[in-house]
Amino acid sequence: MGAGKVTSFDVAKRAGVSQATVSRALRRDPSIGADTVRKVLEAAKALDYVPSARARALSTGATQRIAMVVDLDNPLWSLLVGRLHDELAGRGYRLTLLAGHGDPADVEEHLIGGGVDGVIVSTARLDSALPATLRRRGVPAVLLQRYAEGSDLDAAVADDRAGGAAAAQVLLDAGHRRIGALFGPDDTSTGRERAIGFRAHLDEAGIELPDAWVRTGEFEQAHGANSLAAVLGGPHTPTALFCANDVIAIGALNAARAAGVAVPDDLALVGFDDLESAAWPIVDLTTIHVPFDDMLRTAVTLLLERIGGFAGGGRRVIHPVTPVLRATHGG
Repeated sequence: MGAGKVTSFDVAKRAGVSQATVSRALRRDPSIGADTVRKVLEAAKALDYVPSARARALSTGATQRIAMVVDLDNPLWSLLVGRLHDELAGRGYRLTLLAGHGDPADVEEHLIGGGVDGVIVSTARLDSALPATLRRRGVPAVLLQRYAEGSDLDAAVADDRAGGAAAAQVLLDAGHRRIGALFGPDDTSTGRERAIGFRAHLDEAGIELPDAWVRTGEFEQAHGANSLAAVLGGPHTPTALFCANDVIAIGALNAARAAGVAVPDDLALVGFDDLESAAWPIVDLTTIHVPFDDMLRTAVTLLLERIGGFAGGGRRVIHPVTPVLRATHGG
């Protein structure tokens, strides 16, 4: 080629496709086939083509940025962000974080108006207004880990109800019949579904779950630590507790050791999520494994399909969970 800056039209000519196809292929639009993407990438490499982000945004309206709404009070956000960054980078997108404490009330102004191509919401409460707003405004979006009631947004979630039932069965198999629970917030799908599954499975087994042995709170260590004394403070106490996530369980585990309550000999514990810290030898927590990597990949795929033009109804992909037996459940 002669002197001058290489353009997407040069790449299109070399690859034998249209300039619009080049643009879509370079941003990994799901509507472009793998062979076409390969030809475009080979042509771009041969010509040493470097796309201009500004020009691409002006010509296509695309920014190659995905926003993730995160709750700084939820310990899972740091786990999700790193993995999501890598997944998006592999598909040609950059990650932008919109962080706040709780379910952000003013995040809408940052998402409406073309600053990002799509949105991943990981903070949704059951009554969150943001999912409906994004859908109404036509902003491509997906819910990750939690769903919102009445929302028609796509969602990638774990089978939390089945996980709650599995946690109950782990404790039953270990021989426990005096069982309590430290549930998560009942205004989140994760908190509600895990509690429903756990309660239903105990009920099917003919095991009572006394109110005195149940506490509901946020997915925080403080909930586990503060609630342990309450459920163990009466004349009759449980021999086992289901904790609605690993963070609650670790809080309860710390409080038990500080109080001289031996785990699992005096009190068995089962968590949920299977965080990296749950497998630490000093913790060795029996828990329910959530396939976060699979959920993230699903969420990104659903979102990119929306960005690419998919206009069907909301899709909810539910990922199976599995018990991980370690040292804290007894038996």
